Amino acid sequence: MKKRYTLEQKKWDSPAEHAMPAQARVPASFSVGGVRIAPATVLAPMAGVTDTVFRRFIKNASQFSAASDGVDVESAQSNQQSGCGLIMTEFTSADGLSRMRETKRKRYLTYYDDEHPISAQLFGANPETLAESARIVEDAGFDLVDLNLGCPAKRVVACNGGSGLLRDLPQIERIFWAVRAAVSIPFTVKFRMGWNDSHIVCVPLAKLAEECGLNAVALHARTREDGYTGQARWEYIAAVKDAVRIPVIGNGDVRTPEDAAAMVEATDCDAVMIGRAAPANPWIFRQIAQYTATKEATGVGTYDVPTDGDRYRMIRTYFQMLVDEIAIEEATEAARAAAIVASGQEAREQRHRDAVGKMKQFAAWFTHGVPGGGALRKAIFEAKNGNAVLGEVERFFEERANAAAQTDFAPEPDAELDAAPAWMG
Repeated sequence: MKKRYTLEQKKWDSPAEHAMPAQARVPASFSVGGVRIAPATVLAPMAGVTDTVFRRFIKNASQFSAASDGVDVESAQSNQQSGCGLIMTEFTSADGLSRMRETKRKRYLTYYDDEHPISAQLFGANPETLAESARIVEDAGFDLVDLNLGCPAKRVVACNGGSGLLRDLPQIERIFWAVRAAVSIPFTVKFRMGWNDSHIVCVPLAKLAEECGLNAVALHARTREDGYTGQARWEYIAAVKDAVRIPVIGNGDVRTPEDAAAMVEATDCDAVMIGRAAPANPWIFRQIAQYTATKEATGVGTYDVPTDGDRYRMIRTYFQMLVDEIAIEEATEAARAAAIVASGQEAREQRHRDAVGKMKQFAAWFTHGVPGGGALRKAIFEAKNGNAVLGEVERFFEERANAAAQTDFAPEPDAELDAAPAWMG
């Protein structure tokens, strides 16, 4: 069977446990070009995940409304109302973006005002096409543009995109110069250590990025051959940080606030990027901000752990946002055309299928940690449409609340949860 990289496969192998670092903490802010990002945390671009609904959902999940343990987290840690400083789009094909119609292009580049600062990530191998797509991104109002040199998927690598380009530094240099000349917004790059352990290029690549005028680099401390297995090798993030003067963003195996602080302590990186921990724990950015602020104020980092009620509101909010987004798209299309043509109807049906598919995909992550969550996952997977999924969520939590109110309710352990990979908890 053909191997594909999906979030389900991105599981940590015996993840390292980090003690509370003695000194280091995630910085309150850093700047990329003229864009100030506060706090210094970044939501990684993830294909099939970081669409506009998920990005806004993470922003909402990271918000603060009150002090934590007597510490004003917001003023201590952020100049925004979110513990997530920068969000990034799913990676987008530069070839596809340059060819598609304006109406379709807008759908791929959709974002809302409350998503700023936001970076659009592109992948491709042709300097001129990437430069043209970068101009499209800038004209669309994005704050930054990023080049993907990290995706390990075979279909991307086969086109010499993503981590496939790590074998061709001269071509990367041509791309860097072309894109840098095309746009005035900050230009960054996310890359891996190299193609494999015999071909580590992260330090010379970072130096090249700096020489070509890029404003920051982000390193996922694995090779393409590693995929998402094994421990991320943070020492290479430290080596890149020592080699360049532009900001360095560290990425790889950050699952907890302690991990984020440990990465900063081990590497001196300017910011921390979080990918697969975010779908499993949407509160991770808020927790990092809480941990940082309380450690600064009291010397001991603490953070809130979500309750069942928090998980219910989180599941309900995300699923409702998916349903609402469909309604917005359909209303926009209805305003453009009075009649529904067959192709338009097919597009609507596909959007509904996509939304329900995402609900089922994310249910596998969101319901872990909820006692009896296996029953909810089963009900969601059997639901036929978005409203049915929302109904199952409402029913499950209402039944739990009623049972708890009427009896000394003690839910049975979720055997499926107990057997789940650690990263999904």
